[in-house]
Amino acid sequence: MSEERPTTARVGPAAREAIFAQLADAGRAEQVARRLTDAIILGVLDDGERLPSETELARRFGVAVITVREGLGMLRDSGLVETRRGRDGGSFVRSGTGHENALEARLRTVSRVELTDMATYFATILGGCAERAAARATDAEGDRLVAWVGEASFDSAASARSNTGGFYLEMAVLSQSPRLVREQIRAQAEYGPLLLLALDDHAVRASTAQGNHDIATAVRAHDSDRARALVAAQLQTHSEGLLRAKDALDREGVRRARR
Repeated sequence: MSEERPTTARVGPAAREAIFAQLADAGRAEQVARRLTDAIILGVLDDGERLPSETELARRFGVAVITVREGLGMLRDSGLVETRRGRDGGSFVRSGTGHENALEARLRTVSRVELTDMATYFATILGGCAERAAARATDAEGDRLVAWVGEASFDSAASARSNTGGFYLEMAVLSQSPRLVREQIRAQAEYGPLLLLALDDHAVRASTAQGNHDIATAVRAHDSDRARALVAAQLQTHSEGLLRAKDALDREGVRRARR
């Protein structure tokens, strides 16, 4: 799987706020590392972007500074960030093969049954967000969501992942349910990067772009049933694509083992 980075990130403000929301279990550096890793992979955080300070990250995540420091150390070990010293220093997002390697390593360790269950859970949460957004969003909010999706680029796998992840988070915010927002953040941080691997395929990118537009249109029309049904159909497509990617990696592993 080759990973291109988008030249411009079309991520709404809700996506950026969501990625820095407080963690559910405020004591694990692994959660800090996972949240930031997935933000980088999804394109919410851009190549070369300076992360908030350790103190600010600790405040946003609701953890100790030492926990953030340990999480950033994991990202450095993975090649996803670099730390620079001096007045203009800090931790900066890095481009390169770290994104691809991190996803492939995770996909190799997850069974097909787990992947299917993951997609079902994700679709349930996102479907609830879409259904409630359609019921609660104002006409102006619906118009903005449709316009946002219409301007999003799906020219590359990276831009498609960034924009689809951002769209999901924007829709969660429009649900006006703090609980659903928290659950979508948790589901997207844990499962989103894997599910969106299907966007490596050009046909899946095209269907997802159209699907996002149709979902946004259903939200604007306050058609809750259609919004939920469209989410379910899209996540089924992503699940099938992810299983194909899993099979390809497994076959590659078998071939290497036989050499």
